[in-house]
Amino acid sequence: MSRAATITRNTKETQIAVRVDLDGGEVSVSTGIGFFDHMLTAFGFYAGIGLSVEAHGDLHVDGHHTVEDTGIVLGQALREALGDRKGIRRFGSAYVPMDEALTFTALDFSNRPYLVFDAEMPQERIGDYDSCLTLEFMRAVAFNAGITLPQKCFYGVNAHHITEGIFKSLGLAVKDAVRIEGTGVTSTKGVL
Repeated sequence: MSRAATITRNTKETQIAVRVDLDGGEVSVSTGIGFFDHMLTAFGFYAGIGLSVEAHGDLHVDGHHTVEDTGIVLGQALREALGDRKGIRRFGSAYVPMDEALTFTALDFSNRPYLVFDAEMPQERIGDYDSCLTLEFMRAVAFNAGITLPQKCFYGVNAHHITEGIFKSLGLAVKDAVRIEGTGVTSTKGVL
């Protein structure tokens, strides 16, 4: 059974194509925002998934539309690749230390989207990336994939380290949650 999906989204602001294979593969990312490429590559690597992201956006305005819309499409691809979610572990969590920063992600592929994001960014920009866009990306992923997603930075003084820890911990949590451990739906309700 294939656990892969390809989703495209074309608007007046962005053109985005994302392919996800939950059972592994290469990671290839091109968004036009160097730091965002670095974060998505880290996410795919630590999630242990195949990930292809090709995004073209109105970067002459800023990175907001590109980052948020990529989150929307990635979330939709994760949702489709999971199918009926039978057999998946469902829950995942991970702490990631990045130099002086300590971050945490917990998640539940519950089909009840929610985001709690508690990570202040000490610097407004990381290269060409606005630090505040991490929140927008995570919200878009959570609501389009159907994930309950709490994330926290316990401490840190460098926005690069904080953001990278958050993306890596998301990847590790996804790796745990999508692992096949049975045949039925992991819910006392019998459905997710």
